[in-house]
Amino acid sequence: MPLSDVEPRVDSADPLAQFAAYLDYYRGAVARKLEGMAEDQLCTSLVPSGWAPLEMLTHLVHMERRWFVWGFLGEQVADPWGDHAGGDPAGPWRVPGDVGLGALVDALHAGGARTREVLATHDLAERGAVGGRFADDGTPPPTLAWICFHVLQEYARHAGHLDVVRELADGATGE
Repeated sequence: MPLSDVEPRVDSADPLAQFAAYLDYYRGAVARKLEGMAEDQLCTSLVPSGWAPLEMLTHLVHMERRWFVWGFLGEQVADPWGDHAGGDPAGPWRVPGDVGLGALVDALHAGGARTREVLATHDLAERGAVGGRFADDGTPPPTLAWICFHVLQEYARHAGHLDVVRELADGATGE
C-alpha cells in the first residue's frame, strides 16, 4: 500500500485502478495525520461536535467495511455500527477502551486490502448484494461505482477534518 503523501498519479484509464489508488492514498494520509500525536491528543476532542481523533479513525475503519463488505458483498459482519455508541447508527462515535492507535491503523489497512480485492474482482456497474446492509425492499442497492465515490468523498472529507484537528493539537500542517 502506498504510504506517500503525494497524490496518486496512476496513468490508467481504468477507474477501478484510480479508486484503489486514491483510497490507498487517503488511508495513508489519515494514518500519517494521527502518527506522532500524544495519547491524550488522540482521545481529546478539539472541535465543537465533540469527536476525538481516535473516534474518527474507528469510524473510518467501520465505514469502509460497512460499504464494501457488508454493503456491496452482502457479507455479515460483526458489529457493523461498532463505531457508534451502543451500536446505534445515530449515536456518537466511540472507541472501545482496549483499542489503540496501532490496532486501528492495522484494521484500516486490513480493510483497505479487502477493498482492493473487491475492486480487483468486480465491475463498477455491479450493484450491492441484498441481505447485508441492503434490504430486499424493492429499491436496488447502489452500484459499486456509487459506493466507491461515496467512500472516497468520506475519506477526503474526514482527512480534511483531521488536518484541522492536528493543527489545533500541535501546529502540524500539510497533507
